[in-house]
Amino acid sequence: MPAAPSPQPSDMISHKACLALFVASAVVLTGCRMPSHFRDDTLYIGGFRRNTKPHKRAAHDDVSYWEGDSVTGKPSIRIDLTEQKAFFYKNGQLVGVSSISTGREGFDTPTGSFKIQQKDKDHVSSIYGDYVDAVTGEVVQKDIDRGKDKMPKGAKYDGARMPFFMRIHGGVGMHEGFLPGYPASHGCIRMPGFMAEHFFDHVSVGTPVTVTH
Repeated sequence: MPAAPSPQPSDMISHKACLALFVASAVVLTGCRMPSHFRDDTLYIGGFRRNTKPHKRAAHDDVSYWEGDSVTGKPSIRIDLTEQKAFFYKNGQLVGVSSISTGREGFDTPTGSFKIQQKDKDHVSSIYGDYVDAVTGEVVQKDIDRGKDKMPKGAKYDGARMPFFMRIHGGVGMHEGFLPGYPASHGCIRMPGFMAEHFFDHVSVGTPVTVTH
């Protein structure tokens, strides 16, 4: 059988030119960004969200889901502190479950029967956050409690972001936040961003919320 012809220099140059054109096109189309499947677009830290991609969740979360968009009926929520899960119902039908992180020791999430008292999509804590340099904005002291930690000279308070905040009792509410896989909050009920948004969109002031062990 005759040997296959060796690639000619002109063929190799043409191939390299095509490859270069393909790469250049990809850079233009993506705006010099890494493809989305290589990026971690959601940061569940401090309650602050960089991105709202609905499929994102904390690495350990294999329980959260939502199936309530096409279901009608009166909403209600049950928070289980032992299971660290929130259950969303419409007319008694379970339509969603969310992984949560509730109050750590010394900051226990209150139990009982409550109602949604307030909804604030862009809520910022008035108690917990960071002290930052008043000029540069750089963090001077992290995770402070304004009731206990004195503000350093030249600093200002920067409250923790709590997107999709749903107040249920005093300063306690459900919101998007850091989910380490165990109770870690100051009493609030933290959720993955996409679940906090679903809950927020399907409750109203007066929606009943039950918190149990």
